[in-house]
Amino acid sequence: MANNLINYSCDLKKGEKVLIEAIGLELPLVTELVKAAYRAGGVPFVMIKDSAVERAVLLNTGQEQMEQRAKFEGALMSEMQAYIGVRSGDNIAELSDVPPEKMELYEKYYWHEVHGKIRVPKTKWVVLRYPNPSMAQLANMSTESFENYYFNVCNLDYRKMSQAMDPLVELINKTDMVRIVAPGTDLEFSIKGLPAVKCDGRCNIPDGEVYTAPVRDSVSGKIIYNTPSQHQGFTYENISLEFENGKIIRAIANDSERINNVFNIDEGAKYVGEFSFGLNPYINKPIKDTLFDEKISGSIHFTPGSAYDDCFNGNKSALHWDLVLIQTPEYGGGEIYFDDILIRKDGRFVLSELAGLNPENLV
Repeated sequence: MANNLINYSCDLKKGEKVLIEAIGLELPLVTELVKAAYRAGGVPFVMIKDSAVERAVLLNTGQEQMEQRAKFEGALMSEMQAYIGVRSGDNIAELSDVPPEKMELYEKYYWHEVHGKIRVPKTKWVVLRYPNPSMAQLANMSTESFENYYFNVCNLDYRKMSQAMDPLVELINKTDMVRIVAPGTDLEFSIKGLPAVKCDGRCNIPDGEVYTAPVRDSVSGKIIYNTPSQHQGFTYENISLEFENGKIIRAIANDSERINNVFNIDEGAKYVGEFSFGLNPYINKPIKDTLFDEKISGSIHFTPGSAYDDCFNGNKSALHWDLVLIQTPEYGGGEIYFDDILIRKDGRFVLSELAGLNPENLV
């Protein structure tokens, strides 16, 4: 895995600097990443963080401190040509009792400034989870079984997948209107003029998606997400969003007040920055971890918040929240239409040129 991350995902070249940031003490992988970086001729830098320590900081932080932190870490990030983020920890809900106003300071004045403005657009980056008992519990699996599952998912043949994505990229690039239908969901929007982007093992591990973005003001209708989502340490369920002229006009969840606070962080949080197909054949059920759940085969995610620079629809926000709708039969099914032509039904592509992306053709 370390060799794949350094040589494929980051494509680290001689003399390039890479920041390896680990949240949680996954030191064996960090050590192997350092070794692999040196073998590639790169220069590794390491930063180790801990979620419990982060919680202690955030409980009492203020805007000035977050701005200073962004200044310090931003200066470091600006020196890097590559970035690897290893996310782990014993408790995925460690930040759940940090007040929303403190998390808003973190996202707006630190995360967005360092990661949104520097790391994402200016480095060759990859982010991954690392297996641990907490993740295994979320997935309702034994630790050993989850580790085996994890390495199957993460060491997929991404070169093969990348080739199979090309026809979908071509189709997206010539499509205007998209319609998504599922139980409780009927959503329409335009993607005209916005490019398709392949996620084929370069930026996220696990990977497996093709994304674009809606024309900012074109989204109308309603979507009900059938996948729980962890955000700022809280698990949201049964999220329902209604759109008019691209903007969220109604948001409901298991904590509606809390979710509306999320969308009130700034104006861009009420608009959508990404529309994406999940394509990883080894991922078929949610485990409350976005890096996995957004890649579920037969799913889409429709993302309130900032758009990526390589598919920029004009929307900027401190938020980028990948919310997932699974359309396989066991999750209620559904259809996706491109310019009134059915392209996917119940999670399976029905056009012959897209059949290579169905699960049996990617394993």
